[in-house]
Amino acid sequence: MSEPVTLGIVVAFAAGVLSFLSPCVLPLVPSYIGFLTGMTLPEIGTRRRAALLHALLFVLGFSLVFILLGATATALGRALGYYQVWLQRAGGVLIILFGLLCLGVLSARPLLSEHRMQLEQKPLGYLGSAVVGMAFAAGWTPCIGPVLGGILGLAATSTDVTRGMLLLAVYSAGLALPFLLAAIAVESFLGWFQRFRRFLPWVMRLSGLLLILVGGLLVTGQFTRLAGWLQGLTPEILREQL
Repeated sequence: MSEPVTLGIVVAFAAGVLSFLSPCVLPLVPSYIGFLTGMTLPEIGTRRRAALLHALLFVLGFSLVFILLGATATALGRALGYYQVWLQRAGGVLIILFGLLCLGVLSARPLLSEHRMQLEQKPLGYLGSAVVGMAFAAGWTPCIGPVLGGILGLAATSTDVTRGMLLLAVYSAGLALPFLLAAIAVESFLGWFQRFRRFLPWVMRLSGLLLILVGGLLVTGQFTRLAGWLQGLTPEILREQL
């Protein structure tokens, strides 16, 4: 995007957090941690450093894949730069459709069925955790797919590959940070999850509303205006980094 990216960064991070909280990811977090470390949950509590290292390599694995997808989406958008206005509108429509999928208004079973790389046994060592992370990213699950697709659609409206990659890096951070916290405090995570699980259906609804809002802003051309206004509120030191 030639316009400021402050709003895109906020949306991407929120989308990453919502992906973590989705019904397809959140309930499986303890299983993922146990699979990565090869330890039982009580053992993880006594070997937090090893669990954290496995988790770090896992999130680096899926972050690499997501960032490469962002670069690809942005490169495609850049190649169609002559049609940038129409590309932005088409991207907005696509993001709205992803939002409707999250809300359950639309159904696309072939698109939303799981197509994940199956790893019957985790590769040995810490490097294996990175491989599992890449396999996780290669999956298209019913919950994370529409949200990830929406952020890729947002990246496709950019003409700057670096900024497109930044959006997916921030999305990855939103997904990764809660996972890392869960890895180092798995007992607390399990207690929190029992209290939070009743809100899982609302996570998908909130994700859908967020995507519809962003898509509507892109279709109407207001995304750039709102992003510029937010840029003016951003401290100078942060604007220089963006």
